[in-house]
This record gives sequence, structure tokens and C-alpha cells, in this order.
Amino acid sequence: MPRTVNRVLLGLVGLALVVLGGAVLAVGLGAGPPSWWVHDGRHDVLLSAAERTRWRERGWWWPTVIAALAVLVLLSLWWLTAQLRRRRLAEVLVETGDGEGALLRGRAMESALESEAAGLDGVDRARVLLTGRRNAPEARVGLVLETGAVPQDALHLVCVEALAHARDSAGLARLPATVQLRTTKHRPERVT
Repeated sequence: MPRTVNRVLLGLVGLALVVLGGAVLAVGLGAGPPSWWVHDGRHDVLLSAAERTRWRERGWWWPTVIAALAVLVLLSLWWLTAQLRRRRLAEVLVETGDGEGALLRGRAMESALESEAAGLDGVDRARVLLTGRRNAPEARVGLVLETGAVPQDALHLVCVEALAHARDSAGLARLPATVQLRTTKHRPERVT
């Protein structure tokens, strides 16, 4: 789940719960209910007996309530698993050729790839994140280019040198990568 969507949803749910909880607390402590409040005062119940039993005789009511709650539970479980899923690859499976395999720490491969990419011409800084499965990793590379660097040349060097070396050294058949390019921020130059 994208980080922005996650933060917006959590913010909206949190804001709604704070407003609703604050209103319930204020009415419970004796303050006048707000204009949007559905009940009249402090001793009013949330659901009266008539409200609780109004739809009981309808055949569609309980299946609708159960379906809505089931959808809510499934969405909550989906969100929870999205939060618990690991974003970073912990280890990469390296084929040794003898039918066995060795495990390479994902952070070690990220560090090697970062240092090689940062040392290329035109690259100021590099950031690498390995995702995917341990037998099929994917790289997300973020490059900050120096002022005056040609993006096409920097991208070509990263693909041909850094990513190719990482792929070959880990014995991978392929290493798909997404490369994001940015430039360093610098003060504007004065033209006279």
C-alpha cells in the first residue's frame, strides 16, 4: 500500500475518532450536545429499543448487516497484512552451481550496489532498496545527479556497470530495476 494513501487513511480515521470521542466525552460530562449530535442530552441512550428492533422483521436486514461487517473485517485484515509485510528483502539466494545455494544478506548487496553507483561519473549520491523474493530480487535505485550531469549517461552507466555487476556477482539471471533520477539542489547562478 502506498505510504501516502496509508497516512491519509490513518489521518482521516484518527480525526473522525477524535471528533466523535470528544463529542461523546463532552456530552457525558454535561456540556450541551453539538448541533450535529443525534441525541438530545446526557441521559439519552445511543440506540433506543424502537431503533434496535425497527428492521428486525425485514428479511434483508440481517444479511445486509452481516455482509457489511464481513467486508469491514476483510478490509481491516487486508490493511493489517499490508502493514506487516516486509518492504526490504532480507536475503538473496545465490546459486552456487552444485545444486545447493548460499544466502547473501540483502543489506550487503544494497550497500555494494550503492557504493558502486555513487562512484559513477555524474552521480552525487545513490540509494538502493531490494524488494521482491529472495530468488527473484528487484532493485529500486535512487540517484542524485551532480549539477551538469547528463541523465541518459548516468542511467546507462548504472545499468551497464553497477546493476550488471550486482546481477553477475549474485549469479542472478536477471535483476529488474527501477531507477529514479534527481539533481542536486544548488543556488541559482547569476547571469550578467
